[in-house]
Amino acid sequence: MKITTSYLILIISIILSSCSKKLTSTLDLSVAEKEEVYKVLKDVSYGSDAEQVMDVYLSQNATSFGKLNYTIVFLHGGAYYLSDKSQEERYIEPYLRKGLNVVNLNYRLKRGIPLATSDLTNALNFLKANNADFGLNLDNVIVTGFSAGAQIATNVGLRQDNPSFPDKLNTGISIKGIINFSGPVDGLDVIEKIFVDHEYELFSKAGKALFPSEGYTSNEVLSVYAPVSYFDADDPPIFLWHGGLDDQIPPATFEQFVSLMRKVKDTRMFIPNGKHSPTEEELATAYVEIFKFLEGL
Repeated sequence: MKITTSYLILIISIILSSCSKKLTSTLDLSVAEKEEVYKVLKDVSYGSDAEQVMDVYLSQNATSFGKLNYTIVFLHGGAYYLSDKSQEERYIEPYLRKGLNVVNLNYRLKRGIPLATSDLTNALNFLKANNADFGLNLDNVIVTGFSAGAQIATNVGLRQDNPSFPDKLNTGISIKGIINFSGPVDGLDVIEKIFVDHEYELFSKAGKALFPSEGYTSNEVLSVYAPVSYFDADDPPIFLWHGGLDDQIPPATFEQFVSLMRKVKDTRMFIPNGKHSPTEEELATAYVEIFKFLEGL
C-alpha cells in the first residue's frame, strides 16, 4: 500500500496527540519544581512607555503538552486606572503549577480604554517579532484577564477576524481561546456612569479617565470597545466567569452577550452570590473547569 505524505502527517499527529499530557490529569508542580522548570524574565519592555512591560514565564515542560501547549497571556484589572501585574498573580498561578508558558502583562493606565486595549496587540506583535528569544507557541494563544484586563482580552480575542477594529495582529499569531473573569462585555454606558457618579473619589476619577473626552462617551465610541459588537460564530471559544452580586459590572450588562454564547464552544460560570472578584474557593473551582475548557479547544 502506498502511504502518502498527508496520510503520514496525519498518523504522526494522532500519535503525538495521544502521547501528550492532559492539563486536567497533570499533577501540580511543587514550589521547588517550578523553580527548576521555569526561566522567568521580569519586566520585559514591549514598547517605549515605562508601563509597557511584561513578565514572561518560560517552561521547559510546555512542549510536552502537544496541542495543549498554550501561551497564556494575562492582563490585570483595576478599571484601566490602577493595579499592576504583580498584584493579581493568583490568576496565573494555576497555569504555572501545570507548567505552561505564561505572559503576565502590564498596560498603560489612566489614559483611556483605547490606548490600554492596543497594548495587548502591541505585546503580542512584540513577542512574535522577537520569538527567537522566547520560543513561545504563538499559534496557540489564550488571552485572559480580570475585570478591565478581561475586557481587553475579550475585545482583542473576538476582533481578530473583524477588519473594522483599530489594532491589527501580525501574521503568525492565533488566539485560540478567551478566559474572562468579570470583564465588561456590553453596557459600557451603564458601567461608565456607575464609575463616574461613584461616591468614592478614586472610582469617579477612574470612570472619567475611561475615554479621553468630556462628559459621558457616545454609544458610537463605546460600541468599538464593547466585545458584544464583535461576537460571531467564528470567534474563538470563550470561558466567562461572573457574579450575580457584582456591584461594579452589573449582571444585567452580560445578558445580551450570554444569549449569543454558543452551546458547544463556550462555557459560562455564573455565581449567583459571587461578587466582582472571585473568592479563593470560587477561583479554585473555576480553574478546574478552565482546564477542562482548554482541553476541549
